[in-house]
Amino acid sequence: MFQRQLLRATAQLRAANVNPVFRSALQRRFASTENAFIKERQAVKDHAGATTELWRKISIYGVAPALILAGLNAWNLWTEHWEHWEHMPPLEERVEYPYQNIRTKNFPWGDGDKTLFWNDSVNYHNKDKTT
Repeated sequence: MFQRQLLRATAQLRAANVNPVFRSALQRRFASTENAFIKERQAVKDHAGATTELWRKISIYGVAPALILAGLNAWNLWTEHWEHWEHMPPLEERVEYPYQNIRTKNFPWGDGDKTLFWNDSVNYHNKDKTT
């Protein structure tokens, strides 16, 4: 309670010490809207708001449809790729050239013959079958 009274008293003393004419001139100077700095800051603020709105519209109305179209294109290419694979001979019947699946030493996982990203439906390696 004593602290609150002390704070009030110091605020009142400060207010009494400032000359009212000086204080009103100071307030007028900082409150003026004719100040070049204030005008510039307001112009920057308006520009930032307009730019933010522009990029929000671009993101919603431009990027979202572009992502949907890109996704459809990727899906079409994916299905065309696997349709092409269906017409190819089985993995076991394909020619395995000597430059494919070169193994100088075994891998430290599994049976040592398959790479880390081995996919049995796409990759095939027969150690005995090289031309």
